[in-house]
Amino acid sequence: MRPSATLTAVLDLLEYQGKELFARHGVPVPRGKHAKTIEEALAAADEIGYPCVVKAQVQIGGRGKAGGIKVAESREETEEHSRAILGMQITGPHGEGPFEVHELWVEEASEIDAEYYASIILDRSEKKPLAMLSVMGGMNVEEIADKDPSALVRRHIDPQSGLSAGEAEQLATDAGVDEDVRGKTAEMLVKLYGAFNELDATLIEVNPLVVTANREVVALDSKTTIDNSALYRHEDVAAFEDLSAMDPQERMAKEKGLTYVKLDGDIGILANGAGLCMSTLDVVAQAGGDPANFLDAGGGSKADAIVAALEVITSDPKVKAILFNIFGGITRCDEIAKGIIEASGRIDIGVPVIVRLDGTNSEEGLALLAEADLPDLHLEKTMLGAADRVVEAAGS
Repeated sequence: MRPSATLTAVLDLLEYQGKELFARHGVPVPRGKHAKTIEEALAAADEIGYPCVVKAQVQIGGRGKAGGIKVAESREETEEHSRAILGMQITGPHGEGPFEVHELWVEEASEIDAEYYASIILDRSEKKPLAMLSVMGGMNVEEIADKDPSALVRRHIDPQSGLSAGEAEQLATDAGVDEDVRGKTAEMLVKLYGAFNELDATLIEVNPLVVTANREVVALDSKTTIDNSALYRHEDVAAFEDLSAMDPQERMAKEKGLTYVKLDGDIGILANGAGLCMSTLDVVAQAGGDPANFLDAGGGSKADAIVAALEVITSDPKVKAILFNIFGGITRCDEIAKGIIEASGRIDIGVPVIVRLDGTNSEEGLALLAEADLPDLHLEKTMLGAADRVVEAAGS
């Protein structure tokens, strides 16, 4: 279960990347190898042995139902499955995507006696990690909760003390884990929490967490999400980031060093400071608009940063109007104005721009914009007035 959409930028890892990190933290995973070509997949299968499993590597669930996970009994079948899966378009269970498969994970086949579900997720409302466990694995967690809510056992974890072996074993007991593997399941949960904590993750999910024929507990899958703001502490994890797989606007923003989150609407938002950005999103929504992004210009933004921000926002064809909501503190409003003027000379903004400037050097900034007399640029004195104006301009 991926966390619900938030304004926190995160890095979603592919299965094989998550499993590599799992292994470093002592989490048992099947032996496997990464492959980007049919030849690499064949070499991996020959090394691992048969039967093996050829798995599509995309950041979405539902791969098995889409034909992206296949068991190969021989080298010939490995080639057949690899050829079919590479280039495959996979749409997620909730309509996400489609995502094209460019990478494979070739893994030793597992003899499965039981499938469980396990996850550690950051519960932002409680400001604590939340552990979840169910003996009804192999399906979406939403299906588990719908089918039998009591089958999904939840426990918040005190971030100060962590998850103890005793707490993990009680969780396994309450979930109805078979007695002979209860200790191993508890040990797995403790290790997963250790990885979650040390990696600055917001989600670690294993579905299925399997009990093998010889009664070992193994992570057969991995969904791992890392808080982007912590990547400076994890160079090995940051190296996993694939800019080519990112949304075009998010990739452009990343390359320009901007804090940007793409949303589903048609009104571009640029403010300085995360708090003001989020307030602006709320006010635009209350005015009947639908924000297209969250873009935090940050404190002390200079003209060049504003040009870069407008380049990102205007590259989204869905954007019908743009709102600048700036409260100058460290940020100088005249620098914002210079950036808007400079951008108008370098790029075709092409949509109405609504500007509200207040605070440091706001009078100077407003004077610069008035003198520039840019086409389809409108000044507003208040945040509410600016929100109403941009919603009207977007035709929302």
